Amino acid sequence: MRNLVILGGGYGGLRVIQKLLNEKDVRDVSVTLIEKEAYHSLKTEFYALAAGTVADRHLRISFPNDVRLELKFEVVTDIHLDDNKVELQSGEFISYDDLIIGLGCEDKHHGVPGAQENTLSIQSMRRARKTYQVLQSVRPNGRVCIVGGGLSGVELASELRESRPDLEIMLFDRGENILSMFPAKLYNYVTDWLVENDVKIINKANITKVERHTLYNHDEPVEADAIIWTAGIQANKIVRNLENVEQDHMGRLHTTKYHHLHNYENVFVIGDCACSTHAPSAQLAEAQAERVAMLLNKKWKDEPYPEEMPKIKLKGTLGSLGKKHGFGLMGEKSLTGRIPRVLKSGVLWMYKHHSGS
Repeated sequence: MRNLVILGGGYGGLRVIQKLLNEKDVRDVSVTLIEKEAYHSLKTEFYALAAGTVADRHLRISFPNDVRLELKFEVVTDIHLDDNKVELQSGEFISYDDLIIGLGCEDKHHGVPGAQENTLSIQSMRRARKTYQVLQSVRPNGRVCIVGGGLSGVELASELRESRPDLEIMLFDRGENILSMFPAKLYNYVTDWLVENDVKIINKANITKVERHTLYNHDEPVEADAIIWTAGIQANKIVRNLENVEQDHMGRLHTTKYHHLHNYENVFVIGDCACSTHAPSAQLAEAQAERVAMLLNKKWKDEPYPEEMPKIKLKGTLGSLGKKHGFGLMGEKSLTGRIPRVLKSGVLWMYKHHSGS
């Protein structure tokens, strides 16, 4: 019997499990999922958890119940590629025939002194909960600073505005405009919405230091009751610490077209741990997971991999501005207003329904 070990129960890890367990002819295979939490969580919605507009119970999905699936709720501390073993915090070693690395990402603090120690995060369920607790304890008319004007920072700022209309919210971004990865129509629309809703945007920011209740923009102090970091990500530390594997500037691992490591054909990498020409997203992790599931199915049947892999086609990106407005990019078409917000709610409902929530 072959033993497949999956590290991480995020969007990619869950999709691999769903695809493989739905295959009736997948036999003589045991699947072990190693995940630090006892549930799959909807990471794309952590901004709402932090802002206090969604309870965490609505962002949890149970893993499948199948005799072929073993769940280990443990923390991974090391991957021994040459020995085909995974080391856990408990001291246990788990052997594998095939391995899928989907441990996700962490905040990247770009070497800014004090940023890691003195800022809040929405990169995990636990950290988003902590951020919620701090934000709801901020004094009336207090100031909250959000560092990073990408999708996460914008969604958090807009959701927090609805949750705590009394707060002064400042959004710092190093670019000339927020949402620089989107067309001008979208970032101008979002900028106007934020300004109209009293979110102060500081463009061309350069955060040089962070203290407990003070961040320094171009070395000028800005006092704050809470500081939240959404300014970039990097691969999980376990992945970044791997030796003798090629990585990009985010610590993500380079793979072959078949999603496995060079020189390790039994180790597949998906999601935020895998180097890609696409921007990191849940959608990308799921697409990669489906391809890996297909490849494993062929491998276990002793069938050859396809000469050319099908092209990954992403449907687009949807973002929210509170509960009533949103923005999105579907192909080359820009969407603004209520329609993209309704679409995003529908996509979330479909995902939870399809995943068994």
